[in-house]
Amino acid sequence: MYKFAIIGCGRIATRHAENIQKLGHLVAVCDIDKQRAVAFAKQYEAKAYYSIDDLLKNETEIDVVSVCTPNGFHAEHAIKSLQARKHVLCEKPMCITSVAAWQMADTAHFFRKKLFVVKQNRFNPPIQLVKKDLEAKKYGDIYSFQINCFWNRSQGYYTGDWRGTKELDGGTLYTQFSHFIDVLYWFLGDVEEVRGFKDNFTHHQHVEIEDTGVVAIKLKSGVLGTLNFTINSYEHNQEGSITLFGEKGSVKIGGQYLNTLEWYKTESEETPVLEQATEANHYGHYQGSMSNHNKVYESLVASLNNNGSLLEARDAIKTIEIIEKIYKALV
Repeated sequence: MYKFAIIGCGRIATRHAENIQKLGHLVAVCDIDKQRAVAFAKQYEAKAYYSIDDLLKNETEIDVVSVCTPNGFHAEHAIKSLQARKHVLCEKPMCITSVAAWQMADTAHFFRKKLFVVKQNRFNPPIQLVKKDLEAKKYGDIYSFQINCFWNRSQGYYTGDWRGTKELDGGTLYTQFSHFIDVLYWFLGDVEEVRGFKDNFTHHQHVEIEDTGVVAIKLKSGVLGTLNFTINSYEHNQEGSITLFGEKGSVKIGGQYLNTLEWYKTESEETPVLEQATEANHYGHYQGSMSNHNKVYESLVASLNNNGSLLEARDAIKTIEIIEKIYKALV
């Protein structure tokens, strides 16, 4: 069984620990908050550390480090772990600059270790279906797409934390909606041109980033589309959807988290029956994306056993580059 460490013992770390225990052995955890690290380590019978340097120095038998720290620390913590000759699984977003993303990938290549990034929405049954359909060209030529990200994050979500800062959060497209950009790239390819607007309407206190954006996108393939995102949906998440309009069919993946097939029509087929999707991640007063971390870890272990993976870093770098391109275009 592979041996794991977790860096960062916040909300998402629990999801990692639960799945590590099923497929491997959680040896050590680390957090600068000593009380949090000790409590988390005790819960999972692991050793607590308060410095990543101390952990990497002392836990030489660890195979994989799962990085669950704030966005702005992902690159630093992943690179240190790779330099210590550990494989790395990094929570989304990979990081918040493309320069840092390439540094992470180059370090993994130099030390001959694997760098994975959490892309759990790729495992959603509707997304798996549409990906296969696109590969089989069931929709014919794709003409356009529409992405809607209508979620709720209250001011309380940001108070007294790293969230909402340019340095450690980066923006809502990194923290809330990077999965949607990843799926767009996985489905349709790279972005050529972007135009749009952003603003912060309601999250002024402690928040340095936008809460709303309206974006027009032209892909390198010529496909046109829109991205509308907000965290101002009243009281709860409303919708997370991707709609494709093609020559021979149209499809909408919807629900709140890209977890349902809302419509499906092609020349030859009616709506297929899909397996039940997992529930979303619950964090108390709000919900995040789909809880597919079990499939993330299954894919990671398969890759370590040389059986391929949906998680390796190349596409994650492209996601960061696309988000950068979008933010540079927004006024």
